[in-house]
Amino acid sequence: MQTAAGVKGTTTGLIDLFKKIAGDTYVFADEESLNNYAHDETENLHFLPDIVIKPRTAEEISQIMMICNEHKIPVTPRGAGTGLSGGALPHLGGVLLSMERMNSIIEIDERNLQVTTEPGVITEVLQNAVKEKGLFYPPDPSSRGSCFIGGNIAENSGGPKAVKYGVVKDYVLNLQIVLPTGEIMWTGANVLKNSTGYNLTQLIVGSEGTLAIVTKIVLKLLPHPKYDLLMLVPFNSLENAGAAVSAIFRAGFTPSAMELVEINALKIVSRFVDSAVVPVTDDMEAHLIIEVDGNHMDTLMSEMEAIAELLVQYDCGDAFFADDAQQKAELWKLRRRVAEAVKIDGYTIEEDTVVPRAELPALIRGVKALGKEYDFDVVCYGHAGDGNLHIRIRKPGSIYSLNNPDVIPALQALFKLVKSLGGTISGEHGIGLIQKPYMDIVFDKAGLQLMSGIKKVFDPNNILNSGKIFDIA
Repeated sequence: MQTAAGVKGTTTGLIDLFKKIAGDTYVFADEESLNNYAHDETENLHFLPDIVIKPRTAEEISQIMMICNEHKIPVTPRGAGTGLSGGALPHLGGVLLSMERMNSIIEIDERNLQVTTEPGVITEVLQNAVKEKGLFYPPDPSSRGSCFIGGNIAENSGGPKAVKYGVVKDYVLNLQIVLPTGEIMWTGANVLKNSTGYNLTQLIVGSEGTLAIVTKIVLKLLPHPKYDLLMLVPFNSLENAGAAVSAIFRAGFTPSAMELVEINALKIVSRFVDSAVVPVTDDMEAHLIIEVDGNHMDTLMSEMEAIAELLVQYDCGDAFFADDAQQKAELWKLRRRVAEAVKIDGYTIEEDTVVPRAELPALIRGVKALGKEYDFDVVCYGHAGDGNLHIRIRKPGSIYSLNNPDVIPALQALFKLVKSLGGTISGEHGIGLIQKPYMDIVFDKAGLQLMSGIKKVFDPNNILNSGKIFDIA
């Protein structure tokens, strides 16, 4: 377990000030509360903040940030704590700012197909609320039942439907933010087109809480598709499954989801959720979950039949078609619980690589070779349709990767492989603390200096989520 000494900037006098701003019952300094916010889903890392504050309004956050900026107190913004890169870990101590009370859906604008929401709304709650109006918010990370929409903004989250519908950045129209110095501002306008100055909205999306704190979000919505079909296709090799992905798109099909799960991961998660919905045989190495959606059932049926016929060329087994909503839900439950299941099984180190989808076979082949070279077990799964492969590593004696000399050489080799294939080191989980040491593999000095300069403009005293993504001198 990794820990760090807190930065003891929060004196009793300052704590009293915070209580006057947020209320006595929403400022915490007791050991139990601090421990509750000392970790997220990243490996086995644990860093205690000095104080936890749960504000309710942008104005409260503004006052808190002014105090922290004046006294140079580190501030770590936090959503639901489902992150996998350490972005919400208070590794410098200081103030942890939990957004959980900012949990209202402010307006669903059916005329303009938009929703305005606070950042502490659970993603699936938001999706269900707009679905009741016949509307659709597609980004759906595996943790959608617990993660916050604000955290999705911070990480530019994706999920299975990104292959057809895009990721979070493709739906964010406007953001209300609080700067590290306390100013409250909107980044853009609630419009579909905007070429008015620099695109501050998209700069904030994916910045991992290092530039500003998001307090309101305006999202674009779509009409909800009427139908969807789902099938699961087994393959005798991981490489064949990877090659089939590119072939489907080259043939002119755009599934709404295309997920890859290798056989070991599928066995683990099937035991974990006690499910037998997927027939698992030892002669198969991987499965593709393929979904199509739209408004015309006959068209979708034709697409599925054509995709299944195409996949025969890649030595696949018999396709399993989900007959009803229950079977679809069961298949998606298996996919969404994979990360949790394999972590409990000892695969505690997760990498979030992404390559051009045609390079998936080379990435899979290279990952397996690195496992043999560096003596680790590995399972692969993820969003094959957009080349985003999650790589879970199990290495005896190494339950975390941060500052771990037994793991670092293997990860350097992995990320160099990804770079050589035209990819990068994170598709949707972000950099945070975990990937920070490897940023120089994918960015040259000029690129890192430019990002560092942007950070300094937004946060001159380097108090907001400092030490994430890169270090500031």
